[in-house]
Amino acid sequence: MNTSLITTDAPRLAAELRELLPRWLAGRRWFAGKGESAPVVEPVLADLIQAGDPALLQLIVRAGQPGQEEWYQLLVGVRERGPEPPAEAVIGRAGGSGLLFYEATGDPELMAGLLAHLAAEDADGTVECHRVAGADIPAGLVPHVMTAEQSNTSIAFGDQLMLKVLRRLQPGPHPELEMLTALRRAGDVPSAHPLAWMQTSDAFPAGRTTLAILQRFVPSRGDGWALATREAAECITGECASVAPFGGFADEAHALGRATAQVHTALAQQLDSRHLAADEIGELAAELTRRLEEAVEAVPQLVPFATQLRDIHRDLHGIAARGHPLLVQRVHGDLHLGQVLRAEDGWVLIDFEGEPGHPLEERRRLQPAVRDVAAMLRSFDYAAHHALAEVLGAPPGAQAQAGLRGSKLARRASAWAMHNRRAFSAGYAQAGGVDPRCAPVLLRAFEADKAVYEAVYEARNRPEWLSIPLAAVRRLAQGRPEAA
Repeated sequence: MNTSLITTDAPRLAAELRELLPRWLAGRRWFAGKGESAPVVEPVLADLIQAGDPALLQLIVRAGQPGQEEWYQLLVGVRERGPEPPAEAVIGRAGGSGLLFYEATGDPELMAGLLAHLAAEDADGTVECHRVAGADIPAGLVPHVMTAEQSNTSIAFGDQLMLKVLRRLQPGPHPELEMLTALRRAGDVPSAHPLAWMQTSDAFPAGRTTLAILQRFVPSRGDGWALATREAAECITGECASVAPFGGFADEAHALGRATAQVHTALAQQLDSRHLAADEIGELAAELTRRLEEAVEAVPQLVPFATQLRDIHRDLHGIAARGHPLLVQRVHGDLHLGQVLRAEDGWVLIDFEGEPGHPLEERRRLQPAVRDVAAMLRSFDYAAHHALAEVLGAPPGAQAQAGLRGSKLARRASAWAMHNRRAFSAGYAQAGGVDPRCAPVLLRAFEADKAVYEAVYEARNRPEWLSIPLAAVRRLAQGRPEAA
């Protein structure tokens, strides 16, 4: 009798897989130690979600260089027979049993099993599944993995459900689950609706840790980045429906400002919010200065602006001296045009987990809402210059070398960014948010902080694009609030 070699003993499967993981894990885009030598990988939790051939193994490992290990979640398919998965999904074959291990998120059969497991609300083991009260989780939907995700892995089920599988794990309450649940309580708020989640129990060595979040899928015309850059390119070339360079997206930017204000209002009502004391405002200004000093060390091109940027932080500190209150609340934390979807009836904000690489405590910290606003205003600036690069067929660095920086098309790109930044701010104020233009000290401080962050990123990853955030740093250091 031919019996399967796949065992229901999850720890045994994890042991067979162990030698294959270091090289494979080092190549994952969501692994933090890319570019280093093969990490040390230690399986900590193994759970067989679906038995059979194929089987689905859920694995949590501690991985990284000695002393720098972090927690990661893997969903591993196990096959003895059957069709080979795509080459990029293969982890490898076990030397003893010959079983094939592979990345399971692209396997429709196994992802359907994962959804069924989540919907069953099994909360008796080390991994618990919970459903939001009254949430409907239909079965029989065809799953497919989304390709745009970087830090996690998202699987769509038909056009109804979206499962975000968290990869780099941090113990404690997860910001996205917290905020989506709060926004659902608030009622008619432009955000996705949470349906269920998976977490470890208190028996897990690191404590309760969110592993996956199931949301209602948001059908859309596309994300804000794709729509904005397309419209910007049309206006730069003079092909937009309205008079170039001001048409094409201003109504959408205004509506996006309204949606952002609605989300901020709901978060302030449903979760913690308070006014900072004078010494806390000073601490906030000091934190911005610390980040600036680190950035100046990393990017010498920031040195000419460092003194003026420090003055901006002193101005922020002056708010406390004048006794002006500063409200802080839960915010999105990583808001930009790629984090919003244009649904049929308006904009929807998504991905409320904040910067995935930052500590959980930092991502859950109360912040001025203008931090999100400043980040979105920077995104309009980026969209305009990205569109300009597509029109000219050259990144910003090459444009400067070719003498195109002051060209008519470049002026149109800057005008498009300025017009849409104004429209977003007006929409934000109309929906009840504080008009960011009425708080110039705050807006300037947080926009400069974001531009400095962008400069560090570009210097490390895309030097040809460094001129975009440097231009923003220059105008903010000179006290000019609008994009130039």
